[in-house]
Amino acid sequence: MPAATTIAIAVRYRDIDAMGHVNNAVYATYLETARAALFAEHLDIALTAAPTVLASLQIDYHAPITLGDAVTVRCAVERVGHSSIPMAYTIRADGTDCATATTVQVVVDADSGAAAPVPQRWRERLLGDGDGPDGI
Repeated sequence: MPAATTIAIAVRYRDIDAMGHVNNAVYATYLETARAALFAEHLDIALTAAPTVLASLQIDYHAPITLGDAVTVRCAVERVGHSSIPMAYTIRADGTDCATATTVQVVVDADSGAAAPVPQRWRERLLGDGDGPDGI
């Protein structure tokens, strides 16, 4: 089974815009926080240390999030390409789907900056056929 994680997000006062709900740009930060948790949990690497770049981000907004809402973000690997890792997200507040999103992380060569193959160890762990913790 492909790697997935769900995290809780504390909505901060600074996340709220003049309309009284979480600003649309903040949703990308929530996604990044979930992506970082997935990398830490399944690959044992900090997102900041991973040789990847965010190549694509798409967010569809369904309902507003307000201060005090109980927010969770689910991040799941959809598949693993040659150099890309597409991920799907659901942001929920108090049980309501507030946004769905997709991102694509691309592995890059540290020296050239060009796309590089996803390491085999990552591929195994992200697709759930490795020998890491919890069967990954």
